[in-house]
Amino acid sequence: MPSPQQARAQASAITSGKTAPEAGVAPTSQLRELFDGPRLSPGQRRIAQYLIEHITEAAFLSITDLAERVGVSQPSVTRFAAAVGFSGYPALRESLQAIALSTLGSAPGTPAEVTSNELQAAVDAEIENLENLRRDFTDPDQIIRVGRALSESAPLTVLGLRISVSLAEYFAYAARRIHPDVRVVTRGGSVAYDALLQSREAGGTWVLAFGMPRHAHETLTAMRVARSAGLQVALITDLGLGPLADEADVTFATGTGSRLVFDSYAAPVVLSAALLQAMTDADPERTQARLEEYEQIAEQHQFFLRD
Repeated sequence: MPSPQQARAQASAITSGKTAPEAGVAPTSQLRELFDGPRLSPGQRRIAQYLIEHITEAAFLSITDLAERVGVSQPSVTRFAAAVGFSGYPALRESLQAIALSTLGSAPGTPAEVTSNELQAAVDAEIENLENLRRDFTDPDQIIRVGRALSESAPLTVLGLRISVSLAEYFAYAARRIHPDVRVVTRGGSVAYDALLQSREAGGTWVLAFGMPRHAHETLTAMRVARSAGLQVALITDLGLGPLADEADVTFATGTGSRLVFDSYAAPVVLSAALLQAMTDADPERTQARLEEYEQIAEQHQFFLRD
């Protein structure tokens, strides 16, 4: 049986001549076979029924949105995923997405542009993630509060391991323009431990951690080290529940694009930019002074092309 990522690789093929393999079993039958075996509680049966009836939409919902649509709690969705044989909701969602894609490809009368252009479907999924994030920003108080705390932490440590390295480096690169001491940790193990302990000894109070799927054991361990050293942890991730969220003082959960073989991160990047904005707003005088100084240095050494 192919792994979830292998299934995604087949379902999202875009090279000319490649198409998703035809399913030998109807999608509804696949779902019923998946859900009929385990003994499910009434709430779990409601989740299963919703997925069967709305597979093409439900397969791409975040855990928060699915729980809201069905009228159950997020922990109930997590327990449902475990009950039907998955390690968690992300693994279940990947399997559902492979089934949903085969449904789109086989539905009679489905427009050609929907069935043949997986890239557009991936963009649509990211647009939905951004719309969900926009709704989360209705109340910006937590972003403002955490941005102020990150601004006041000197040094400020940014942690991102494995696939999350690029997000951590983006945030740290921008934060250095407005903050006097930003330290980025992109290697795990004892290297991360040393950096976190040194940050606390130097007076740091906060760590901003990125934890994108697949969630790494070393990220969890580094967060535990940070908290044991007395640092507070703000986490940007895709799930509001789970081991990483349990170790964070503040969690910002937002969806990642999972329609293609490798995830995309439109919403986490926008969330990162919002935190950077909150940091600039927390100390506008320092921000202005540092940006002006940087522009002078950039001009002196001709860092950038003249457009």
